[in-house]
Amino acid sequence: EILKNSPVLEIVNKENKIEKIILENKKEIFAENFVIATGGKSYPLTGSTGDGYKFAEKLGHKIIEPKPALCSIILKGNIKDLEGLSLKNVNISIYFENKKLIDNFGEAIFTRYGMSGPIILDMSEKISEYLDKYLNIKLKIDFKPALDFKKLDDRILRDFGELNNKDFKNSLNKLLPQKLIPFVIKKSGIDPDKKVNSITREERNGLIHLLKEFEFNILKLDGFEKAIITSGGVDLKEIDPKNMKSKIIENLYFAGEVLDINGPTGGYNLQVCWTTASAIN
Repeated sequence: EILKNSPVLEIVNKENKIEKIILENKKEIFAENFVIATGGKSYPLTGSTGDGYKFAEKLGHKIIEPKPALCSIILKGNIKDLEGLSLKNVNISIYFENKKLIDNFGEAIFTRYGMSGPIILDMSEKISEYLDKYLNIKLKIDFKPALDFKKLDDRILRDFGELNNKDFKNSLNKLLPQKLIPFVIKKSGIDPDKKVNSITREERNGLIHLLKEFEFNILKLDGFEKAIITSGGVDLKEIDPKNMKSKIIENLYFAGEVLDINGPTGGYNLQVCWTTASAIN
């Protein structure tokens, strides 16, 4: 029997064994064994409201603090003009002061208020930890990780040489996505109407530094409403990994995201759900 829209009101536990559960409509359900597979707190509209943590904690289990994971980040400042801009083959690093904390290479995308995409999602859990630990952390984008400073300088000089008398604002079309160019020009401090053959070495060096370390301040992570998964959950030390059985409650099992286990993007978290459920069987 499948019961829809039937919130659990109470779990009746006697001598470390669940006797029954009582639903909101006062219906009582008796069984030999019980499984908590309620998911995390991400996308609460789907029903994942964190009830499983409350059930487990009330039954004596330790809960590692649930946090949003595999989620986009919110940046300080106005980046609305970059919304929808996809970046490929870029390197993104997270810094506190001058110390690099983590970096990742691949694809990302600008959102209305921040950034998302595979490399951001994969770093989001670590970013969450750093936001808790440090007062102010920065995100730096290397738009041309395959080119070191000198090679990028040679590339820009070659482009400028071909364009010769063109304005700076019209000189970056071969180097950068169109949507990014106005943002880079503004940040560079170079007069948009300046002829490329008049740009100084100092200005060019500043432009290269900008393209190799395009900097934003991170405000926060997106919340549970948009997070793909939840990190944290029921402490794995209190679970038998052979069959996912509780070490505290005799007839209780756990499966899926309610547990303190999560992985990167790419199907790993779905695999956790399937594997833990299979272990119960």
